[in-house]
Amino acid sequence: AYLAPGRAKHGQPHAAGRRKLTGKPLMAAMAKKIRKAGRSSRYRLRKQVVEPVFGQIKHARGLRQFLLRGLQNVRAEWSLICTAHNLCKLAKAAT
Repeated sequence: AYLAPGRAKHGQPHAAGRRKLTGKPLMAAMAKKIRKAGRSSRYRLRKQVVEPVFGQIKHARGLRQFLLRGLQNVRAEWSLICTAHNLCKLAKAAT
């Protein structure tokens, strides 16, 4: 498990920050573990979030609930919404 030993400000290479972790051996060990892994740290991957796409679809497309019933119909509706969202993004990028 990874625990945050501190807060990293924007542009800092690791989450341990500049804090001195004296008297806290577990947090110091975690900070060392995160620093040692560097760019390949699994803890660093937590910053890669895909949820904004769902928020954009809900806000921009007005999707609050599915209109059809049944798993197959919902999957088809979701595919249609995703296709429309991607086409709108492509059209906006082309202009």
